[in-house]
Amino acid sequence: MVRPKPLPSTRRRKAGVQAPSSGPRSEQAVANLSGEKPPSAVDAGQKRMDRLLLNREDTHTLSVYVANKPGVLARIAQVFARRGYNIDSLVVSSSMDGRFSRMTVTAIGNPEGLDQIIAQVNKLIDVIHCMDHTGENAVVRELALVKLAVNSEERTGVLQIAEHFKCKTVDLTESSIILMATGDTEKVDAMIKMMGRYKIIELVRTGKVVMARGNEET
Repeated sequence: MVRPKPLPSTRRRKAGVQAPSSGPRSEQAVANLSGEKPPSAVDAGQKRMDRLLLNREDTHTLSVYVANKPGVLARIAQVFARRGYNIDSLVVSSSMDGRFSRMTVTAIGNPEGLDQIIAQVNKLIDVIHCMDHTGENAVVRELALVKLAVNSEERTGVLQIAEHFKCKTVDLTESSIILMATGDTEKVDAMIKMMGRYKIIELVRTGKVVMARGNEET
């Protein structure tokens, strides 16, 4: 007599209940329910906006009058790098005398090392003089191009802000707009900050150009 084989028994595993995590996913879930952005997204957006603005307390504007020769720019940049200064913007243009050029440097760093940088730059070959115009009575201007992604509903709000800051519309499509803003750094920064509520696709800034008022030398 052949006995039937017993059927294999199946074991059920008890599924453990995981405690809700307090990581980014839970923050995102709470944010979705409340309609607010999670703290991480707000901090990232603020840091991104801060990088777009140039009017900071540790920003310095220098004017460097140099001979129009190859290699001068590289030697000046090395002086800033050795002192831990980051060149945020650089504008180079020919002077009235074609043998010389004027450089306007916007640098970010510790104010204590600025005097040493100016002294070392003035010692370089082909440098006529280097002057700091931060906080002086000088004319400072720059130009910015801002491309925003806008639909028909957002376009009116963007144009109202552009009109307030006297921006010019240089390109307009069904899904985007390019604005041109000119003025001092504070004005350009304020305009960019207001436009931050919309989606900025691209931003291009010329950097500062500076000229001393009256009979003062730039």
